[in-house]
Amino acid sequence: MKIGMAPDFEEHLNRYDVLSLDSVVIMAYLSSVDYYEKFQELSSGKGYVDILFLPRRASEKPALIVELKWNKSAKSAVAQIKARNYTQFLKKVGIRDKILLVGVNYSTKTGKHTCNIEEYLPES
Repeated sequence: MKIGMAPDFEEHLNRYDVLSLDSVVIMAYLSSVDYYEKFQELSSGKGYVDILFLPRRASEKPALIVELKWNKSAKSAVAQIKARNYTQFLKKVGIRDKILLVGVNYSTKTGKHTCNIEEYLPES
């Protein structure tokens, strides 16, 4: 006898995969809390930044814009950051130094996370 999953349970598992992706980034933040303030779903450019790590004043660390994807690619996440001009908020608050654009993807097929990081220098 084959027992299938209830549709609600399958939806819950999909949500769990998305939360596991978010958890990876939260763990990274916890290890750097002395250097950054974290913002989620911040309006910037033509959309919402999934996660922004804004360096604290005493820190010389770069700002990080993180875009999370699920069953896509880490490179497409970075492409979205650029296409939707998510760096706009950082320009408004006076960030003129290097910014790291971070794309993270979770694949349900492989069960693995991938990451793509690119440096971005704001125009003066």
